[in-house]
Amino acid sequence: MEQIRFDDIEMLRSKISDSFGPFGSQIEVTQEMINKFADLTGDHQWIHVDVERAKRESPFRQTIAHGFLTLSLLPVLRAGSEYEITGYGNATNYGADKLRFVSPVPAGSKVHARSRLVAVEAKPRGTQITQEVNVHVVGNDRPALIYVTLVLYLPTVK
Repeated sequence: MEQIRFDDIEMLRSKISDSFGPFGSQIEVTQEMINKFADLTGDHQWIHVDVERAKRESPFRQTIAHGFLTLSLLPVLRAGSEYEITGYGNATNYGADKLRFVSPVPAGSKVHARSRLVAVEAKPRGTQITQEVNVHVVGNDRPALIYVTLVLYLPTVK
């Protein structure tokens, strides 16, 4: 795998693309995960946790994962990439430019993610990377989640 230093702005910019990289690993979103997330966040909306009611009343005919549960899986999903950013001391989540929950993630489905580099900007403290990540239910062309994330790569503190 190609390694690119976090402060090699031009090399990183050469990776900006309109095309997404490969999908990363798959993970099953179980009802147990959904229930634990509901307990953790206090969001016990029936569409997520009441299996019988969801079968009767939900337009999806089953429970679905919370959008923020899907978002929280990004670290474990690890969207595929053909290069690795190296040489930094810390990578800090700097925020988001866009977050959309486009389609449901049914309980029991598997999801995977892919990404593309959108922008690279030198900052006084490090390098800011803007990346679009799409999470898909395996087998669906339409993403379940679209997230444009900003990450600030900082040098090692001496």
